[in-house]
Amino acid sequence: MLKKLLIANRGEIAVRVIRTARALGYRTVAVYSEADSNALHVEYADEAVCIGPAQVSASYLNADAILDAARKTGADCIHPGYGFLSENAGFAKAIKEAGLAFVGPPENAIELMGSKRRSKIAMQEAGVPVVPGFEGDNANDNELIAAAQDIGYPLMLKASAGGGGRGMRLVESESELADNITRARSEAKQAFGDDELIIEKAVIEPRHVEIQVFADRRGHAVYLGERDCSVQRRHQKVVEEAPSPFVTPELRQAMGQAAVKAALACGYEGAGTVEFLVDKDRNFYFLEMNTRLQVEHPVTELITGQDLVAWQLMVAEGRPLPLAQDDIQLNGHAIEVRLYAEDPASGFTPQTGTLHQFIPAAGEGLRFDTGVRSGDVVSPHYDPMLAKVIAWGPTRDDARRRLIRALEDTTVFGVTTNRHFLSRIIADQTFGAGEATTAFLQQAFKDDSSLSPQSLTLRELALSACALSLGTAGQNGWSNAPASVMPMKLEAQDETFELLVRHTHDALLVALNQDDYEIQLESHSPGTLCIIDNGVRQRCQYYRHGDFLYLQALGRSWAVRDVTHQPASSKAGAGSGRIQAGMDGAVIDVLVAEGDTVEQGQPLLILEAMKMEHPVKADRGGKMERLLIEPGHQVKRGQLLAEITTTEEATS
Repeated sequence: MLKKLLIANRGEIAVRVIRTARALGYRTVAVYSEADSNALHVEYADEAVCIGPAQVSASYLNADAILDAARKTGADCIHPGYGFLSENAGFAKAIKEAGLAFVGPPENAIELMGSKRRSKIAMQEAGVPVVPGFEGDNANDNELIAAAQDIGYPLMLKASAGGGGRGMRLVESESELADNITRARSEAKQAFGDDELIIEKAVIEPRHVEIQVFADRRGHAVYLGERDCSVQRRHQKVVEEAPSPFVTPELRQAMGQAAVKAALACGYEGAGTVEFLVDKDRNFYFLEMNTRLQVEHPVTELITGQDLVAWQLMVAEGRPLPLAQDDIQLNGHAIEVRLYAEDPASGFTPQTGTLHQFIPAAGEGLRFDTGVRSGDVVSPHYDPMLAKVIAWGPTRDDARRRLIRALEDTTVFGVTTNRHFLSRIIADQTFGAGEATTAFLQQAFKDDSSLSPQSLTLRELALSACALSLGTAGQNGWSNAPASVMPMKLEAQDETFELLVRHTHDALLVALNQDDYEIQLESHSPGTLCIIDNGVRQRCQYYRHGDFLYLQALGRSWAVRDVTHQPASSKAGAGSGRIQAGMDGAVIDVLVAEGDTVEQGQPLLILEAMKMEHPVKADRGGKMERLLIEPGHQVKRGQLLAEITTTEEATS
């Protein structure tokens, strides 16, 4: 009998694993970096051990420190979560050699499925359909180029190790191949320490459908339905749902049986996910197997009524699977989205800072898996996911409607998130019709308003002015003093708005240029305005932090800075030639040298932040006057990286 579980992870997955372990009577141990000393998973566990500084290489990827934490606390089993060391065969082996139970598959299965090249060969031998391609052992660039000529275009370059879209490139023509090989190798080496690549024929606009499998140590394996993960950005999943609106009962059975065959072929144990690409004719092809619990496992739990972490612990104890295949039933529909601290309107730039308020919505059929709470700091060191928001309903439309409301009603103040972007996807007609493929975001959704900066409306400015003026409000409205006009200057999204605000005992009138907007203040309490707008009573949430004001109403959120009493400032704007970091991150490549002539929009360097590569581009043409960074440098958001001068400036 296992008694004490150490969770070798952080954030929401650590909290989620601890929740089930506690319910089953396990004592729990958290590990944490110095940056996570006040994290929710640390507080939630029975015991916690600091394993190193913020850098993942010195903490969450430090296998020796994690094993030492297990020894210190007397833990007898270790759950790896996902990411970090969860698919590291050496870590699984070291755990077993230390006499502990690894809550995961055998190291040989991890090693085999961790190689896209070797796993694809194994699946071919097991009779599982695979995408045609080339899987040469450590193939060099010339071998890849030669193989591409035989396969034909378009094709996919893929890192043999790892996943998550890193080291993956769609190549449309031969002229693009060499450069993409270089970039894919660089990403793969940076992310996985292995730059081996394979090539596959590109399946155009497929569905990404995965099967949840489970196997015990007695040679039994089952599948628990499928998840549709087709809505993706840069090969990163954005929306996951179960069951897939595209999969028929016959296809589900065929894919499920193929997934079980894949698991048995590699001597699998525990939770695993076999991922497939499915074309428009419902032909399916093996993509990869993830030898761990998936981020999106909650949707499977909600439609099957099973706790997959509890299943993992059963298997780790050597117990049989709790259900046979015929006993597994699917009920209703579940959809999950990943709520990130990122700005979709600015190229999905990762966001950092203090999470002043985080209040998940409550309601029937809703589930929030999160590792943060109000007051936490979103740091540049780790993935910027704040929560997984999951909704269940008897039908797909019930789940969609609940999820949209959950996103609209969740309060997040302090950092920009992708909340509005997510709700727009779920409400989209193409997604609603069940027709979204992996090309959905790049094609049907590419012009959505959530993907570009939107100027504040006069109504939103009026609500902002209303909240900022509350210092002069009485208990249920404005003061009874004679009406007066007050100037107010607000900044938002690099725009400045000069307003004239007039309020009486029951109303506020905001004027901007030749337009005005009137709002009646019905009542207010800390953090909430109750207003009457055009005869309709509504609520608006707000939070003030210094000069900054955060607001949300009816699914929209925005922030303004009150600069009414600030002195005029001069700051570099677009086209200034002062190239600044848009996020905290690490410089992994510099593409130009001092003295080079550059064009507007030309990539100057590559920043890595939140596990993704982000090109930093020239905001104008001219001469590269100064480069203030080099590969390996850590930079902060707003830090000056380079300066570009024009010919006129250079001679003045």
